[in-house]
Amino acid sequence: MRRIDPKNFSKATRGTSREINRQIVLTLIRTHQPLSRADLARLMETNRANITLLINELLEEGLVREGAQGNLRVRGRKPTFLYINSAKGVAIALDVRATRTFMMVTDSIGKQIGDIISFPTKYDPTEFVASISWQIRKALHDNGGIASCEGIGIVIPGMVDRKTGTVINAPKLGWKYVNLIEIFEKELPGTEVHLENSGRACALSQIWSTREDVHGQNDSVFVSVSDGVGVGVVINGELIRGKHNTAGEFGHVPLSIDGPQCSCGANGCWEAYVSNLATLSRYFGRNLSRKQPESIEVVEFTIEDLISRARSGDSKALIALQSTARYLGLGLASVINAIDPSFIYIGGEITEAWDLIESQVREAIKERTLIKELGNTPIRIVPAVEHPRLQGAVALVTAPAFAAPKVA
Repeated sequence: MRRIDPKNFSKATRGTSREINRQIVLTLIRTHQPLSRADLARLMETNRANITLLINELLEEGLVREGAQGNLRVRGRKPTFLYINSAKGVAIALDVRATRTFMMVTDSIGKQIGDIISFPTKYDPTEFVASISWQIRKALHDNGGIASCEGIGIVIPGMVDRKTGTVINAPKLGWKYVNLIEIFEKELPGTEVHLENSGRACALSQIWSTREDVHGQNDSVFVSVSDGVGVGVVINGELIRGKHNTAGEFGHVPLSIDGPQCSCGANGCWEAYVSNLATLSRYFGRNLSRKQPESIEVVEFTIEDLISRARSGDSKALIALQSTARYLGLGLASVINAIDPSFIYIGGEITEAWDLIESQVREAIKERTLIKELGNTPIRIVPAVEHPRLQGAVALVTAPAFAAPKVA
């Protein structure tokens, strides 16, 4: 139960319940479409007259559209199916990583349009925004000259302040207190830009997924293992950010203070043990994060290549993966002990080797969790093909239309 702050509150007005019902209707159509008015009335346990009024408003605003008619007759008439008007505009999703940035264009409900593209990440913030803006204009032109852009969602590998549009600290990019929104306003005036941390974006992607298996998962944690480790925590269906936007930074909780150096400057962080670079360093027997000349073979070698070698019988590759698996499990145990979630999601390239490492991960979790039940916390792997970072970036733009307003 959320306490009402007597100094900072919003009171319910006559239109509050109607606005909430509008959002419920939109959410139900998005989740179950195609849906008839009769279906909506049954799902909301209300009469057809109320639904008709709400739908008429949404049709006038262009948020909902009517489609084909059903075969079953209702009171002598065939039902007309309702859909979210996904052609209303497009959203741009950007997943920024240390070496490359990935971009996806979607319709207004997150359905992908065209191919996902990638390009080198610029480290200078001004050059970065200029590069992104050029890519966005090109993508819109290549997809039929789309004029209406609903907004841009950007996922950053670091801590961000969504309210001000500031990247507080992104160690892998070398950014501290960079206000990206101000720079974007000069390049793309009038376009809404939303920032989010990579772990929280992945958690958002699950909150706003329409898959049946995610419904009702109100307490969950998403752990994204890639160039770094991003963690998103959801409590009572709400993404946790914290007072200073650092909630969920488990990647920088130390497993050992004498461990390898992390990109944040500290030693022994969980990220320094389980990131893709940490796994590759383990395989090659040296710290690849140090700025030193490397052979072409090492520079171009990826975590996917390592997994492929492990499957082909390379024992050294398999040992490197299983060592990472143990460290992953130890860190997950800390997360589970602290949060006690009903569900853990894991994403990132290493999940392609889940069948090779699952037993080591679960063994380490059970070794360090405080009670037996915590050791059995369900884990769901989110494969890379689901693009959780990009889907989370899309949700930053599209989700507000389906989210009920808060009344404190």
